[in-house]
Amino acid sequence: MTKPGRSTVIRCLFFGALALATSGAPTRPPIAEQLAKTYGLDSFGQLDAIRYTFNIQIPGLLSLSRSWVWEPKTGQVSYEGKDKDGKPVKATYLRSQLNSQPANVKDEIEPAFVNDQYWLIFPFHVYWDGSADVQDMGAQKLPLGKGSAKRVVVKYPAEAGGYTPGDTWELYLGADNRVEEMVYHRGGPKKPSLLAVSWTGYKKAGPLLISTEHRGTADGNPARVFFSNVSFKLTGSDKWVDAQ
Repeated sequence: MTKPGRSTVIRCLFFGALALATSGAPTRPPIAEQLAKTYGLDSFGQLDAIRYTFNIQIPGLLSLSRSWVWEPKTGQVSYEGKDKDGKPVKATYLRSQLNSQPANVKDEIEPAFVNDQYWLIFPFHVYWDGSADVQDMGAQKLPLGKGSAKRVVVKYPAEAGGYTPGDTWELYLGADNRVEEMVYHRGGPKKPSLLAVSWTGYKKAGPLLISTEHRGTADGNPARVFFSNVSFKLTGSDKWVDAQ
């Protein structure tokens, strides 16, 4: 077995791909669709491409950036970043043809893309990922800030497969159904096992609403996850437009 690269390790630290809709999927409450629509689900088809840089900073432990261009309709992904030795890496591939790609694309770049894309549009996955159990727990105290918000618990079963089965996300939604804070509990033994962050820095990337700033802690250490250089192309246009 080859040793996993840095991007694979970072993917394991945070989000992983989880099984999409399956037969016998749990019944989900109305808030799952309401949340996805708040973030632009109904207009998602207007988006031809989105460009963004995913950044993680945990002082003294980790600092990295990965840049992506994603075309949802074609499944094409372009990547710029660094390998585990710090050397620049570029790659462009179709996700539907992943099996024909080099090992670094299959084992490192694609898992990193899934991780970073989950951060970008996780509210959609709450609605899309049929294997997840979604529960509306009503108003509860915010874990980081003052006051209360609607707590929505999203739990993936241990037998679901994917990169990190058994994980649980707790989303705290304001009156406008925007996520204000999030707590992540790892389902397995790897670290960090607990991540608590805010959702701020909201911007519109065409039809999508994106939180570009997440600050909090990872197993008690200060942590920041954020997006920079976010821009998009709409259907019928070749022009990149900055998110505002």
